[in-house]
Parts: sequence; C-alpha cells; structure tokens
Amino acid sequence: MKKVALLWMLLGLTFQSQAQLERKLATESQEVDLIFHAPRNINLLTTEPVDKGTLHFAIMHTFGTLDGGIRNLFGIDNGASIQFSFEYGFNDKFSLGAARQGLDKIYNLYGRYHFFKQTYDDKVPFSLSAMGGAGVNTSDYSFLIEGDPSLANRTSYAFQLMAARRFSDKISLQVSPMMAYFMDMNPIFFLEGDQNLYLALGFSGKYKVSSKASLTLQWIPNLNNDLRNNVGLGIDLEAGGHVFQMYFVTSPALNEQYLLAGGNGVPGEQFRLGFNVNRVFATKRSKANW
Repeated sequence: MKKVALLWMLLGLTFQSQAQLERKLATESQEVDLIFHAPRNINLLTTEPVDKGTLHFAIMHTFGTLDGGIRNLFGIDNGASIQFSFEYGFNDKFSLGAARQGLDKIYNLYGRYHFFKQTYDDKVPFSLSAMGGAGVNTSDYSFLIEGDPSLANRTSYAFQLMAARRFSDKISLQVSPMMAYFMDMNPIFFLEGDQNLYLALGFSGKYKVSSKASLTLQWIPNLNNDLRNNVGLGIDLEAGGHVFQMYFVTSPALNEQYLLAGGNGVPGEQFRLGFNVNRVFATKRSKANW
C-alpha cells in the first residue's frame, strides 16, 4: 500500500509539473499588451489598439510657447490649440476615428489596422499597425478677394506605419514612417511648408518608472524638407479608465498632417506645455484595461 501511495504521489507531481509547464508556455506565446499606455504617445498614434466594442475619447491641448515669460504664465495665457477625437473598435484589428482640431478648424477621419502583435516568446518580435486618414479645413475665408478655397483645395491626407516593441518591463520604442499630402498649400493656411508632399520618420519612446507612470518622448525628423523637426518630452499617468499625458512639445499642431507641415519652435524656450486626457468607454463587454 505504501508503494501504491508513493506511485500515485509521483504521478500527481508529474501531472502538476506538466500542467504548470503548459501554462507557462501558453503565457510566453501570448501577445504583449500595453506597449504604450494609450493609442497616442504625446501626439503620435501607437500600435495600442482600441478593443472591440470600445470607444476611446481623447482631449488634446497645447498652450503658447514658454518664452512668453511669467507675464503670460509661460504660454498658458495664449496660443491654445485643442483637438477632440473619438475612435471606435469594430474588432480587435480595425478601428475608425474622427477628430476636430481647432487650428484651421480641421476635421479628420482616420482608420487604424493592426496587422500583428508582439508575443512574449518573440516568435513575433514586434507589433505592426497602419493608419490612413483624410482631413478638411473648414475655416471661413470669405474675406478673400478671390473667394473661398474649394473643398478639394482644403483637403489633406495622412498615412502612418507604426512598428513597436516592448524591450523590457520598462522600455518600449516605436518607429513610424509618416506621410502627409496637401491638395493646396495656400499661404492663408497655418502651415510653414510650401510643398504638397511631406515625409518624416517618427520615433516614440516610453520608460516606465512605476506601475502607473512612464516618461515619454517623441521625435519626428523631416525627410524631404528643411523645416525644424518636432520634439516632445512628457509623462503618462494611469488612473483607472483614464490616462493623463502631460508634455512639452515644439508644435501647436495636434493632427498628423499639421505635425509635419505646421512648423516647430526651438526646443527649450519655444517648448509648449500640453496635455492629453484619454478615456475609454466599453459599449459592450471588452478587454480594455488601460
């Protein structure tokens, strides 16, 4: 009887070890979540999806430049730019968003598609997503002698490819080839460039300092013009279903087209204080957890 009991105990330990190993392997092959805290890191879209049946609402806001001094409370008294956006997840791979930027009163419609996600076992070493969008300038130009620009001339387009990887529990990086195209570069638009096509390579980074906070960065060097590059430094804070993002950035622009063509100040004195408020609403049962 002692031998039988010992045999059953050994078999039980074997099955238990095998089950633990299977659970471990299953965990290692799972997709990596929360490479970034939200669908945007400072200004740039990320590979972080909006889950099926979930609505992501964001308020983005930048102030004037810091060189306004204490009289203008270092830019807070002037130069405000605001964008509201909504993005809805139709499934785990595709979401559709709409945004309105106060600067030039731009309405943007965009979609994001997530091709694949990084896995813990590195069989898929990074996450890959794409964004395509179109915007229209709705400002009033009736004061112009030649009349309002046509709808076609007010239109612009954007494309962004996002490749991101979480290298450790603390460090995440993303590379984003970007393109913006304007049908008409009318001088009355709030743009610094004079070409129709803009190419850039965006870099996003996150360094996690605690379970709910991360330091973030953004750098968008231009590839086909001499405009000053975009630079941003910030911090993300998670609070329940909210993600608060506070940062200093060199551009007042908040949508993709204007990030490339809207111009940037000198990092340092011409940084602008900005913030994003991200909130998710589960319209049906979803796995949203950021």
